[in-house]
Amino acid sequence: MRTTVGIIGAGPAGLLLARLLHNAGIDSVVLEARDRAYVERRQRAGILEQGSVDVLRAAGAGGRMDREGLRHDGIELRFARRRHRVDFPALTGGRSVMVYAQTEVCKDLIALQLKEGGPLLFEAEALAVEDVDGDSPRVRFRHEGSEDVLECEYVVGCDGFWGVSRKAVPAELSRVFERTYPFGWLGVLADVAPSHDELVYARHDRGFALLSMRPPATRHHPSKEVASLPIESFVSRLYLQVPEGTDAEEWADEEIWDELERRFETADGWTLARGPITSKSVTPMRSYVHEPMRHGRLFLAGDAAHIVPPTGAKGLNLAVGDVVTFARALTHRQQTGSDELLDAYSETCLRRVWQAERFSYEMTTLLHRAPDATPFDDRIQLARLERLTTSRAAETDLAEGYTGFPLG
Repeated sequence: MRTTVGIIGAGPAGLLLARLLHNAGIDSVVLEARDRAYVERRQRAGILEQGSVDVLRAAGAGGRMDREGLRHDGIELRFARRRHRVDFPALTGGRSVMVYAQTEVCKDLIALQLKEGGPLLFEAEALAVEDVDGDSPRVRFRHEGSEDVLECEYVVGCDGFWGVSRKAVPAELSRVFERTYPFGWLGVLADVAPSHDELVYARHDRGFALLSMRPPATRHHPSKEVASLPIESFVSRLYLQVPEGTDAEEWADEEIWDELERRFETADGWTLARGPITSKSVTPMRSYVHEPMRHGRLFLAGDAAHIVPPTGAKGLNLAVGDVVTFARALTHRQQTGSDELLDAYSETCLRRVWQAERFSYEMTTLLHRAPDATPFDDRIQLARLERLTTSRAAETDLAEGYTGFPLG
């Protein structure tokens, strides 16, 4: 099998890249180790930056997102029993974010790829990436019980942290930067309407808490646009800071609700609605960057190259930035014969990656209480939050970071 671009991984990065290349008239083959059902149900990020929303629309993949996603024009910060809303459009010249789960993005892109794009092979496990230093790199993979080879001009590894792509970069050329945080997020999905119509980020002496939401199952509303439904139609997605290594099953449902209520408490009598918890899990927190993001004709994208703690809602959006950068560079190569943008891929992506790492780190250290925090540390956190809520310049910096850094 032969193609121009071999894409390893059918997450949002690989699928969006295939779509962008298709629209540019460049052929590709996507290899995905899992089956289609798994890809379409694995739960991941749910916040799309303005730039990601714009890219999906321009790629012809934004129709259902616009019908069923939920535009958010701000977030609420809570600390010391106080509430402060950050108004994104007012601070950024009209930018916002969209609540639309990664699962749904993948469903939309898979449907488009199977209908209009090149081959998308599920249960096709990439075994190795070879000869990336030459003009004809290869991906060895196993599909339908036998091994095969995909010959390419370029390989893009969108296969996540545990994939084979990054292993093709020689160890002596790799530089790794990482931080592991001594806490994680206990996340629950609850069958109850969200208690607020925007995301709530709470800093508390007992730890961080986040109130988020998910759109309802569209099958329950076949004749209505989900975006036009009242907030009462959505379900609640909530998170608690917990010690690293926590087992989600150690927490009883009522214990979770009691702790959420304590951490979201305000002086104005706001109340948290409770309901049946339908799932719970713990997400570890880490920051990770692999440099470079390119070696020869191998290009790394998404979690294969970088991971951010979820506080800044940056993971999926960074992946979008990577594949947009690659698609632009290869299109430029096809049109002009110049490798200039391809040669600059790693440097271009890493500028955005490190800004997102910075933003995510700052949001994490602003809102989470470290296990060894001192009274001085607590006062510094509160002073930082006080600055954010009293300085338009500081608030604008947060809003610009949250709604997204320029793509490419």
